[in-house]
Amino acid sequence: MGPVLAGVLQLLALIGALALVYVPLGTYMARVYSADKHWRVERWIYKGIGANPDTEMTWTAYLRGVLAFSVVGVLFLYLLQRLQGVLPGSLGFDSVNPAQSFNTAVSFVTNTNWQSYYGEQTMGHVVQTAGLAVQNFVSAAVGIAVAVALVRGFARSRTGELGNFWADLVRGTLRILVPGAAIAAIVLVACGAIQNFSGIHEVGQFMGGSQQWNGGAVASQEAIKEFGTNGGGYFNANSAHPFENPNAFTNLFEIFLILVIPFALTRTFGVMVGSVRQGYAILATMATIWLGFTALMMWTEFAHHGPALQAAGGAMEGKEVRFGVGGSSIFAVATTLTSTGAVDSFHSSFTGLGGGITMLSMMLGEIAPGGTGSGLYGMLIMAVIAVFIAGLMVGRTPEYLGKKIGTREIKLAACYILVTPALVLVFTAASMALSTPPHSMLNSGAHGFSEVLYAFTSAANNNGSAFAGLNANTDWYNTMTGFAMLLGRFLPMIFVLALAGSLAEQKPVPETAGTLRTEKPLFTGLLVGAILIITGLTYFPALALGPLAEGLAS
Repeated sequence: MGPVLAGVLQLLALIGALALVYVPLGTYMARVYSADKHWRVERWIYKGIGANPDTEMTWTAYLRGVLAFSVVGVLFLYLLQRLQGVLPGSLGFDSVNPAQSFNTAVSFVTNTNWQSYYGEQTMGHVVQTAGLAVQNFVSAAVGIAVAVALVRGFARSRTGELGNFWADLVRGTLRILVPGAAIAAIVLVACGAIQNFSGIHEVGQFMGGSQQWNGGAVASQEAIKEFGTNGGGYFNANSAHPFENPNAFTNLFEIFLILVIPFALTRTFGVMVGSVRQGYAILATMATIWLGFTALMMWTEFAHHGPALQAAGGAMEGKEVRFGVGGSSIFAVATTLTSTGAVDSFHSSFTGLGGGITMLSMMLGEIAPGGTGSGLYGMLIMAVIAVFIAGLMVGRTPEYLGKKIGTREIKLAACYILVTPALVLVFTAASMALSTPPHSMLNSGAHGFSEVLYAFTSAANNNGSAFAGLNANTDWYNTMTGFAMLLGRFLPMIFVLALAGSLAEQKPVPETAGTLRTEKPLFTGLLVGAILIITGLTYFPALALGPLAEGLAS
């Protein structure tokens, strides 16, 4: 079997698996967030934190819950790292320095999981499990909760209430993420991923000498890392490490985990607004972009010029032989079109155009299918923009799901789509102009610029993957990427929740013959075009200086 055919078969198997679980998982999640009854363990949690899960919240109260919970998470994880040296199970590692502790705490709380450290040489068992793994669950649950609040804004009328943040957070964690991650962890252990709390071992090497390896609760963290679109890795090599990702099957399984909730949430959206066809329209938009980017990535990596690359069956530099070009290309697109950030290959070693695809995937706003929750609410914001554009074209007041898109709504949507590009471009420009710190880039020219652009694109979009070649473990990059992650996570959430509150207060607009049919293929095409044009106009100059220049020169 040729490598191209193997890649295509992997893609088809992945599509089949996602299609198989789409309806049951999406419907189940809709029931989770619409249920009236609370589990006993959930009542214990509500009592412990002093929350009344039956109290409805306005968008401002919902936002206060999101921010308060996230601030506590940042402080707790920061202190846990600073105290690591005196904690049990530290494996002899010292406390993490302040700048890196801040960066890591912000990273995991914002569902970014950017890592400027070597996991197996920095974090002990307590920080990995009680700190990082816990945030993998709750940061993903926060993203889904905000998306559900926006869906309620479309579904409800004549009320400013969007549900209860604490109930949505607890239900998403206990009813969706914990059982799903537990099943995934069992599968990974059965396929060769490690799961233990062993210390550091001396391991011999084939060419002589030895090196040290430590064990850890890897399979359980790997499961929620992908299932919650978190990213990061127990080891520095991330999902290229055989302890995290042992073989080609686990590689495909991990891609499935990355994509399954974001895609299924479109079904949840359709059920909650009372029209599954609306969910299918959003799904079609996501799937069109995802399949297009995957096909383009596989083409650029398989068809690269040069006798050595052709003999290897494609551009194999920086890719694991056990995954091949096909598996690595599918993984790279999946992880950058979502907020996952996990990598099973080094994106810096991709072809110039291939590296550009990974960056453009994040620059779209990670909405195809995007992160857990963040992908859905990002796509719904783009749907609002597309409806507004259509209304301008025909001279009609734009409407979406029976709600008018007026001045307030379009301003909030515009702020949402502008804030992340502003963060990316401003932080990248500052780093290049100040050359701060010197010698951080291992490469010069277009590729060096791409490294910095990729870093802030990843941080501001809460992705977390890295281009390699950039020394990000400096005070400058730890601090600046930390601020980019904070602003890139919570500023968009403010606009999303404000939009949800505005929509929920409206009374429904009756459908007429002139109403735009947003469940039709025509709207899907309009939405895809709006996404690509808006992103292209925003980022094209920066892409032209980096990956496009490098790709055209090779």
